[in-house]
Amino acid sequence: MTTPRLARRLKTPDAVIVGLGAMIGAGVFASFAPAAHAAGGLLLVALGIAAVVAYCNATSSARLAALYPESGGTYVYGRRRLGDFWGYLAGWGFVVGKTASCAAMALTVGAYALPGHQREVAVLAVAAVTALNLFGVQKSALATRVIVGVVLAVLAAVVVACLLGRPGPHELAATGGGWGVLQAAGLLFFAFAGYARIATLGEEVADPARTIPRAVPLALGITLLVYLAVAVAALAALGPVRLAASTAPLADAVTAAGAGWLTPAVRTGAAIAALGSLIALVLGVSRTTLAMARDRHLPGFLAAVHPVRRIPHRAEVAVGVAVILLVTFLDLRGAIGFSSFGVLVYYAIANGAALTLRRAEGAPPRVIPVAGLAGCLLLAATLPSASVLAGLAVFAIGALLWLSRRRTTRPASS
Repeated sequence: MTTPRLARRLKTPDAVIVGLGAMIGAGVFASFAPAAHAAGGLLLVALGIAAVVAYCNATSSARLAALYPESGGTYVYGRRRLGDFWGYLAGWGFVVGKTASCAAMALTVGAYALPGHQREVAVLAVAAVTALNLFGVQKSALATRVIVGVVLAVLAAVVVACLLGRPGPHELAATGGGWGVLQAAGLLFFAFAGYARIATLGEEVADPARTIPRAVPLALGITLLVYLAVAVAALAALGPVRLAASTAPLADAVTAAGAGWLTPAVRTGAAIAALGSLIALVLGVSRTTLAMARDRHLPGFLAAVHPVRRIPHRAEVAVGVAVILLVTFLDLRGAIGFSSFGVLVYYAIANGAALTLRRAEGAPPRVIPVAGLAGCLLLAATLPSASVLAGLAVFAIGALLWLSRRRTTRPASS
C-alpha cells in the first residue's frame, strides 16, 4: 500500500512567509543580549558572521531540499547522502537543539510577560501549549502572515523610537575580541536557524526544485535586514553594556529612548512572537520525534498516533516534559547556547551532505558547503563552555543509543 503524501500547496510567497515566521520571531527579542555580553561593541560584526554562515547553510539545505522534497530536512539528507548514522545524528541534533529552543522561547514569554517570574510563566506556557497541541492545534499560512505582520510592526516601532529618541550617555564597553565575536555569532545563529522550516516542509511545497532555492535566500535576506536595523537601534538606545545585562532588551531599549509608552506593546508583541514560535517548535520537534521513532531511532512507543485526533500524542507529551525540565534549570542564555550547539551540528551535517552532490544534482559552488561546514564547527566550538560540554555529552549519549539499538534491531531502510 502506497504511503499517503502531503499536498503541495505552498508557493514561493507562502514559503517565504513560513521562513520569516520561523526567523522573525522571538529570537530577535532574546538573542541580542547574550550576544552583546560576548561581543561587546563588535555585536554587528558577530551578526554579519552569523549571517554568512546561515547563508551557506541555507544554500546547501535548499539544494538538498530541491533534490529530496520530503519532510524531515537534514535527517533525510544525511541518511541519503552520508549514511544512516549521520542522518540519525542530524535528527538527534534537531530534536535536542530545538527542544532547547522551546525552552528559550518559553523563558522569553516569561521575561516579557511577567518580569521577575519568568520561570514560572515559562512552565505554564509549555504546559498550555502541550495541552493545546494534544487537541490538534493547526498552523496555517494565514495565521503565520498575521503573526509576522504584528511582529514586524512592533519591530518597526522599536527601530523608529530608538533611532529618533534621545537616550542618555552609554557606558563604554570593551570589545569581546575575536573569540567573543565568534561566540556571539554562534549565539545569534539561534535567531537565524528558522530558515530550515522551508526545507523541512519540502513535501508540501509546489515545484520544490524552483520554489525552495528562491524562497530560502529571500527569507534569509529580509531577516538579515530586519535584524541589522534592530541591532543598530538597540545599541543606539542602550549601548553594549546595558544591552548585555538586559533580560528584555527591546522593551528596555524603547524605555531608554524616551518612548516608555511603547513598552506594553513591545512586551505584548514579544510574548505573542515567543508563544507562536513555541507552538510551532513543539509541533516540529514532536513530528521529528515521531519520524525517528518510526525508523526505530527513538523508542518505539513514541511513534504512537492517537486513534481519534490523529496526532503523535506520546511524542507531544514527551517533548513537553523535556522542555519543562530544561526550563526549570536553564536560564535564557544557557538555553540559547545549548540550542545553538545542537542546531550548528545539524547544519554541519547538512553541509557535509551537500558536499556529496554532483553538478547534475544541482550542487552549489563547492566553497559554500565547505565554508558552511567549517563555520558551523567553528561557531559551535566557540559557544560558552557549559553549552559545548553539555552538547557534546548529549551527542555522545545519542551515539551510544544508536549503537545499542543497532545491535538489537535493524533500522528501517532509507
